[in-house]
Amino acid sequence: MLAPDILRISSIVVSAGWGNPLVISALILGFLLLAAFIWIELHVDDPMFRLELFKIRLFAAGNTSSFLGSIARGGLQFMLVIWLQGIWLPLHGYNYDVTPLWAGIYMIPLLVGFLLMGPLSGWLSDRFGARPFSTLGMLIQALGFFLLAVIPLNFSYIWFALILFILGVGQGMFSSPNTSSIMGSVPAEQRGVASGMRSTFQNSGTIVSIGVFFSLITSGLAASLPKTLSSGLLNAGVPATVATKIAHLPPTSALFAAFLGYNPMGTLLPLSVQQALPEAKRAALLGHEFFPNLISYPMSLGLHSVFYFSVALCLVAAFASLLRGKAQIVTREPQGEVAQPVSSTVSNE
Repeated sequence: MLAPDILRISSIVVSAGWGNPLVISALILGFLLLAAFIWIELHVDDPMFRLELFKIRLFAAGNTSSFLGSIARGGLQFMLVIWLQGIWLPLHGYNYDVTPLWAGIYMIPLLVGFLLMGPLSGWLSDRFGARPFSTLGMLIQALGFFLLAVIPLNFSYIWFALILFILGVGQGMFSSPNTSSIMGSVPAEQRGVASGMRSTFQNSGTIVSIGVFFSLITSGLAASLPKTLSSGLLNAGVPATVATKIAHLPPTSALFAAFLGYNPMGTLLPLSVQQALPEAKRAALLGHEFFPNLISYPMSLGLHSVFYFSVALCLVAAFASLLRGKAQIVTREPQGEVAQPVSSTVSNE
């Protein structure tokens, strides 16, 4: 019963695509509301966003790099889940009902890299400043996304795990120093609102990332999936009329199937067609490998677009981080107590 619901949802998504007047109107309204929000915040006595804080270079550069970095990686786990559940795990013999569990297990190196580097980079940035570590962290993430774009979709896991670990290390190296730099750059009485602004930019970047990532991967599917799907079904012995009809379904149906980790052929193919096929071909169509192999190339186009987009954003974020100015060093009082960061709170050096 799940597959028809997925096809229905995907058709709704397509009907409300980027060219839909309602979507265009919502985007225009969103930009107008954003402009109104900025105008109000500049004219009220007690604003939620203190926009004058962006005159502080450390604050502006830190939030800019955080926002761009959030866009670059916010939808990463969705892409990895689609990759693992829809393609890699079925090709390696995993049943569809256990692919969600194993997808989570195989992404553990991403968490390990972050947990190892996060505290270490925070400790080092207290002594040597945030700029080198946050900038290097973004460059490492750019490298990780580039490696994801060049490895084959049916990879050897050791290399995939290493790339995830690199991404986790890069994120851990960036997050703690960047947050410390942002919070240490503003006067003490402004740190509450500064924290809220930092969280808003980070969370907004994540939301934007999910929309952009799914748009890119859907575009890749739409460009090549119909032809690939039609030829694959014809080669498997499916009648031309049925193959053509299935091939012209919304590409998001394949995306949802990959995301949920199941083979939709059993639902898409009419029962009469399945019964008319030879046993070997029917078993191949409904098995673990047919659908993942069929969508591998179209899916790779979308995934590569996503990862190269993330590489570009990480590089820009690294440049923004580099522009944060003078390093911020934590000193120690003679009595052993932790002192406040060196006074560069409003420095534009």
